[in-house]
Amino acid sequence: MNPSLYAPAPTCACGPAGLVGHTPVLWISEPFAPSGRGFWAKLEGANPGGIKDRPGLHMVACARARGDLAEGAPIIESSSGTLGLGLALAGIAYGHPVTVVTDPGLEPSIRRALAAYGARVETVTTAHPVGGWQQARREKVAELLARHPGAWCPDQYNNPDNVAAYAPLAAELTAQLGRIDVLVASVGTGGHSAGITAALRQTFPDLALVGVDSTGSTIFGQPAGQRLMRGLGSSIHPGNIAYHAFTEVHWVAPAEAVWACRALARRHYACGGWSVGAVALVAGWAAGTWPAGTRIAAIFPDGPHRYLDTIYNDDWCHTHHLLDAPEPTAPEEIKESGERVVTCWTRCTTVTGPAPAARVVLAGAQ
Repeated sequence: MNPSLYAPAPTCACGPAGLVGHTPVLWISEPFAPSGRGFWAKLEGANPGGIKDRPGLHMVACARARGDLAEGAPIIESSSGTLGLGLALAGIAYGHPVTVVTDPGLEPSIRRALAAYGARVETVTTAHPVGGWQQARREKVAELLARHPGAWCPDQYNNPDNVAAYAPLAAELTAQLGRIDVLVASVGTGGHSAGITAALRQTFPDLALVGVDSTGSTIFGQPAGQRLMRGLGSSIHPGNIAYHAFTEVHWVAPAEAVWACRALARRHYACGGWSVGAVALVAGWAAGTWPAGTRIAAIFPDGPHRYLDTIYNDDWCHTHHLLDAPEPTAPEEIKESGERVVTCWTRCTTVTGPAPAARVVLAGAQ
């Protein structure tokens, strides 16, 4: 048998936007789940810049179609990295200069990549006393918008186009897996957990959604704290988070995510950043807890490359005491999100959102 006769042809793209989507899924089992159990990981790191290539392109296309974004007008947005890459891609595809407002935690490799793709990077130097780095970045975005009439901000935290961008991902999962019973997704801006779930529940109305947050995040009712992990969690309350859609939520700590990332690399040659490790840990637990035959899909938002100097660097991990913790096996349990401050992997099946007044909207972003 000649394998080349049966291999699918790789994508032929006339532009970089054509490389986005149609990402593979990979079966993940031990050491995350018992032998014979496991979950399907959607490898969004196979996109040129990661999962947020999808909303980066979609939000820009929709804004152009509505007339909110004029031809050649600047795009200005806050990002911890991944959406910045997606917007840089959209800027190249549609002909817009892009400014990414970030903070000192942005990895040097991503900073250099953004510059290589033609994006301008603005860095805030002082965290907001309540909203942390995210709110400081958003205030800088508002300042830049005021200084550049005609500039447009996607406002990923509240833009419904961010959510709608993930309908094709849901369609891909349905075509790949046929049936999905449980979706495990990290939560930051809320876009991909809300968008994928809404689309999947049109076909699978009983789908369970398991949210994965970071310790120190305020999204699901915990107090704000120091957050080493980037890409999931938040110090503000994005409007795109569909709180009503979640079946349960898990908080994961940095050392636990590092263990999972490294285990993925060693056993499955498929790994990524903080969100990937945290999601793999929770999805593996779900695979061993839900009844046999439950089909679980987990979203892996990115690949490992931006984390080679952190998660996969022994010296950095030792400095942050991330390699000393025992292997995580199961979450602790709380009945209500405000029951106590969580500092390790913890599960809660009562999911509530913030009061409406707690949601932050960026003035001038619409």
